[in-house]
Amino acid sequence: MTRPPTAAQRRVIEAADPVTGRLRGTADQLAALVTRGLAFRHPRPPHDHFLTPAGHRIRETVPEAPAGPPPDTGVFAARSGGEETPLPSGPARRREVHSAWQGLLELRRMTNPDGSVDRPCGWERANLVRAAALALEAAGQRPADPEAAGYRVRATPQPEAVAVHAPDPRTLAVCAAVLERAGWQAGEYTEPRTGTRYLLASPRRV
Repeated sequence: MTRPPTAAQRRVIEAADPVTGRLRGTADQLAALVTRGLAFRHPRPPHDHFLTPAGHRIRETVPEAPAGPPPDTGVFAARSGGEETPLPSGPARRREVHSAWQGLLELRRMTNPDGSVDRPCGWERANLVRAAALALEAAGQRPADPEAAGYRVRATPQPEAVAVHAPDPRTLAVCAAVLERAGWQAGEYTEPRTGTRYLLASPRRV
């Protein structure tokens, strides 16, 4: 079994860009992560280092902080809707979302075999809710919060599929169009017991 990363290596992994997986660290730290298969060196200048799928899994298993208000780390987080606090808004949030979306497009370019940016990549398939939420917010849609109605992105039992719920059918239609432009397949369905309409969306492979 591969030895777990050292404390210093784990700190480098935890500090990776949450969307692209871009790493920052000493040359020795980055080389050690490459040797362990947790990172790779991009062949094109400036030859930055990025987490591999195995590195992303290590990052996802980082123990959660104790319950309480999260610290302001400055790390971007996509909002899936239904959060208990009002959503951030304004120019600063729009810049964060735009930067995260551009980073995701770059990740697609680097990791899709054909360099395509119009089709979801492996990171998105491993982080379905976060990826769909980012695509929606980057297109100007607003997730639900205590102060406003909007969409909610939720995991489903189906592999590679998320559900998008919204009280307004028009919002569902707009979300479907946004996700399709972002490289997802989306269709409307009806919950048999409640008659509630929702979207089922999954990343397109071709």
